[in-house]
Amino acid sequence: MVFRKLPGVSASGMGLRLSQKFVFLLFLSGLVTLCFGALFFLPDSVRLKRIFLSKTETQPVTVGSGSENDALDHSKRPKVPERPRGMAPARGETSTKLKSLSRRPAASRESPEERPAGGRAQEDRTVPRSRTESASARATSSDRGATSDTFSYDRFKGCLLKPPLGRDTGRPSDPETNERREKVKEMMKFSWDNYKRYAWGKNELRPLTRNGHIGNMFGGLRGASIVDSLDTLYIMGLMEEYNDAREWVQTGLDLNSNGEASLFEVNIRYVGGLLAAYYLTGDEMYKNKVMELGEKLLPAFNTPTGIPRGVINLGSGTSWSWGWASAGSSILAEFGTLHLEFVHLSELSGNPIYTEKVMNIRKLLNKIEKPHGLYPNFLSPVSGNWVQHHVSIGGLGDSFYEYLIKSYLMSDKTDEDAKKMYYGAMEAIEANLVQKSPGGLTYMAEWRGGILDHKMGHLACFSGGMIGIGADDGAPEKRQHFLDLAAEITHTCHESYTRSATKLGPEAFRFDGGGEATATRLSDRYYILRPEVIESYMYMWRLTHDPKYREWGWEAVEALEQHCRVESGFSGIRDVYSMTPSHDNMQQSFFLSETLKYLYLLFSDDDLLPLEDWVFNTEAHPLPVVRRSCAQDEATRDKTSPE
Repeated sequence: MVFRKLPGVSASGMGLRLSQKFVFLLFLSGLVTLCFGALFFLPDSVRLKRIFLSKTETQPVTVGSGSENDALDHSKRPKVPERPRGMAPARGETSTKLKSLSRRPAASRESPEERPAGGRAQEDRTVPRSRTESASARATSSDRGATSDTFSYDRFKGCLLKPPLGRDTGRPSDPETNERREKVKEMMKFSWDNYKRYAWGKNELRPLTRNGHIGNMFGGLRGASIVDSLDTLYIMGLMEEYNDAREWVQTGLDLNSNGEASLFEVNIRYVGGLLAAYYLTGDEMYKNKVMELGEKLLPAFNTPTGIPRGVINLGSGTSWSWGWASAGSSILAEFGTLHLEFVHLSELSGNPIYTEKVMNIRKLLNKIEKPHGLYPNFLSPVSGNWVQHHVSIGGLGDSFYEYLIKSYLMSDKTDEDAKKMYYGAMEAIEANLVQKSPGGLTYMAEWRGGILDHKMGHLACFSGGMIGIGADDGAPEKRQHFLDLAAEITHTCHESYTRSATKLGPEAFRFDGGGEATATRLSDRYYILRPEVIESYMYMWRLTHDPKYREWGWEAVEALEQHCRVESGFSGIRDVYSMTPSHDNMQQSFFLSETLKYLYLLFSDDDLLPLEDWVFNTEAHPLPVVRRSCAQDEATRDKTSPE
C-alpha cells in the first residue's frame, strides 16, 4: 500500500509492472536452467568433468599417474604433435571379432619386376632420412627443451651390436633354404602387387571381388596394409614397393580423421609399424607421423584408474569400452599390449608421459589381488577390480604375457619388474593351465572361475615362441624345462595343422570328447591367414636350430599356396577340414606384417634382425633394445669430443 501514496502512480499501473517483471524473471530463470541442464547431454569430456565433479569425490583404486588429472599435467609437459583418438573391433569377416580381443588384420596388389635382395638392393635401402629434418621436427625438438638429451639416430645405431640386415641381408648359404626364402619373398610381392592394384589406400584387399576393405577398427585411418608392410618390404629388399609405400605414408596417411578406433589395433599396427620403419631407415618423416599419432591416443587413459578404455575417438579424444566387454571393462590383452610402443614414444619424444601411462597400468596390476596368481581377462577401468575370472593365454589375454617378457628383453634386461611379473605369471600358468592330453600333447587350457575349458586357440600358439625366448632368464635350473615346454606347445600347434585336410590350423582346437588338437565346432574351423604357429617356428628355429622347424614352416608355405592363394591375392578359408575350401575374401594386413615376415626370417640367417638387438611387437614390427647406458656414454663422448 505504500506505493499507492507515490504521486503519479496508479495502483493498476504498478500491478501491471510487477507482473511483467515476474514473467521476465520466470523466462530468464527457465533459460538458465535449460542451458545448465543441456551440458549434461553433451559428449563426455575431461573439461566438463573437471567443472562438475566434486574434488572430494572418492576415487576407486588409483595408482600414480593416469587419471584425468594427467590431462592437466600433460599440457605442461613437452609438446609433441597433435591430440588423441580411438575405436574398433572385428577382423576381416569370419567371426574375427575375437581378433581385436587380442591380435591382428589385412592387405594386397599386382606385380612389377622383382628386385634382388642384397647387393644393389642393400645399397638402395639407405633411404634418405626424411630428406633432411623438417621444420616441424626441429620445432618438436625445441619444444622438448626441458627434458634430457634429444634422441639421436646415429647414437642409436652406434649402440646396436650387429647391423640390422646382417652381413648379406640374411641370405642363407644353403641353396634349398635360399630357394624357399625367395618363394616367401615372391608371395609377399604377389600379395602387395594385388593390394596396390585393387585396394590401394584402403585397409585390406578383398582378393575375390578385387576391391578394398576399410572396416571400423582404425577410426578413419586408412592404409593399414601399407603401414603394416613397410618393414617387411624393406627387409626383403623390395625397394620399389617400399618406396611406393613410403610415398603414400608421407602424402596419403591422414591422421586428422574423426572416427572411433581400437586403441590396441592402432597401437600395434600404426604406431608399431611407423616406429619400426623409423628405426630401420632413420627417415624422420616416420618419426614425425608416429609422434603425432601417439599423442592422439593419450586421452584413452583418462579414467579414474588410468587403465585405458578400448575404444577412442581419434578426433575428440572421447573413449569408452567395447559394448561386448563385460560390465564396461577393459581387456587384458589390449591395455597390456602398449608397453613396448609407448616406451619408444618416450624415447623418441623425450616426453616421459607415454612411459608413465604404461607404468601406471603395471603398478595397478601389481597392487590388486590375482586369483591363484592368474590375470583374468576383464578389468574395470573405473574401479580397478577384475570383472570376471576368465583366464586365457589365447584371445583376450595373449599379448599381455608376451609384452611382459619382451619389455624385460627390450630394456636390455634391466626391467626387473617386468621380469618378476612374467615369471610369476608363468608359474601360475603352469600350475593351473598347462595340461597333457591322453595322447601326450601339451596344451594351454582356459580357466573360468576355477573350471578348466580344454580348448586352445590359434592365438595361444604364439606361446611356444614366448616361453622359448624367456627360457634363458628365469631360474637357471628351469632353463631346459622352459625350452622343453616351448617345444612341446609348438609341437601341439603343429599337430593342429597336420590333423586337418588342408594342413592349416583351425581358429581353435579341443582336447575333450575323444578328439585331440582338432576343432569340434563348425564355428572354430576357419583359418584367416594367422601367423602365431609360424611365429613359434621362427623363434624355436633361432633358439635350437632344429631343422624340423624349417620343414614345418615349408609345409605351411605349401598349404598357403595350395588353399589360400587365389588369382588376386591370398584369402582366408572357412573350413580347414575341407579339401574344397570356401574363401572368406579377405587378405588380412597381418598376413603381410607377420605371417610372411616370420616365414622369411625362418628361412634367413639369424643375423637378419638379430634377437640380441630387436624385439618384435605383437604385429611383428621390430623395435630395438633400449640400451640407455650405451646411449648416455655415446652422448657424453659427443659432448666431450672436439668440434
